[in-house]
Amino acid sequence: MTHHLTRDEARRLAVRAQRLDAERAGDVVEIAEDLGAIKIDPTTAIAPAEHTILWSRLGRGYEPAQLSKAVERDRLLFEFDGSFRPISRLAPMQTSMRAWPRRASTKEWLEANAKFRADVLARLKAEGPLFASEIPDIAEVSRPPDGWSGSNQTGIMLEFLARQGVVAIAGREGRHRRWDLAERIYPQNLPVYETAEAEQLLNEARLRSYGIAKQNSPWIPVGTAGEPATVEGSDWKWRVDPEAVAALDDDPGGRVAFLSPYDGMLFHRAAIKELFDFEYVLEQFKPKAQRIYGYFAHPILFGDRFIGQLDAEVDRKREVLKVNAVHEMLPFDPEEHEIVRLEIEDLAEWLGLRLEAW
Repeated sequence: MTHHLTRDEARRLAVRAQRLDAERAGDVVEIAEDLGAIKIDPTTAIAPAEHTILWSRLGRGYEPAQLSKAVERDRLLFEFDGSFRPISRLAPMQTSMRAWPRRASTKEWLEANAKFRADVLARLKAEGPLFASEIPDIAEVSRPPDGWSGSNQTGIMLEFLARQGVVAIAGREGRHRRWDLAERIYPQNLPVYETAEAEQLLNEARLRSYGIAKQNSPWIPVGTAGEPATVEGSDWKWRVDPEAVAALDDDPGGRVAFLSPYDGMLFHRAAIKELFDFEYVLEQFKPKAQRIYGYFAHPILFGDRFIGQLDAEVDRKREVLKVNAVHEMLPFDPEEHEIVRLEIEDLAEWLGLRLEAW
């Protein structure tokens, strides 16, 4: 069955799947289950991405301790490849972990550093969990710095072992990760899936997280999950979650939300442009003179439209939230002005800061 959607319906599918509609989620784990991944990023113009992503869904009742509890105590979420993920996704992910690495150069580096690998695992077994800085670098063959990692090889080895599912992140102290054997972190006796079955399960989960996705997209791969769809005014081929389509009539309505630049809703920039007619460019890495909307501007979603961008920053010395500008991509009406203002006040209250008048 091919679904024929209006642009409004397609946008509502995306907004509801990403839990940005008027019906707030109950807790951190529920959000992670629905989104599939909560990006981790330390940039603190306002707050780290993982916390802003959760606040934008849960509201003022969210506290960062809820996330650390779900990850480190309850073990209902796990950290992998720069995101917090629900344990429900671990079993199908382990299929690709067991097959990693595929690149010959990575295999050769691991083989050349077999003693180093064994030493890292032995230390974790005897002393773990440990910071990378507590594990000596005894690599016999080094990989050159690549812009993401330095010359120390311990961090690289731990990252590679994590991709193999052999070690895992036990928790964090600030931005520093503690590592341990995966068998102590991940639940044991999970189902084992063949490659095709695991891929299908992950494709279906990704489609549920986004509601609608471009067919054959490398950004949000969904394969043949769901059902085909067309969208009014778009010549793209789409896949949709049929259960989400069936629930469109049961619409709780929209609300305003400020999105971290690393929010999953913005991940596929081209799809956002195609469905929402909103072209978002992160200006963090642009020279100051070339910035239009600000260093770390947060897009403002109102219902199923992107209406502006919030350029704000935290001044910790003065304990204030400073709003540099609220850029109106579409002219705000009086109600939108008021609702955006109230949301900025809620943001300052959540941060525990005074809002500086703007």
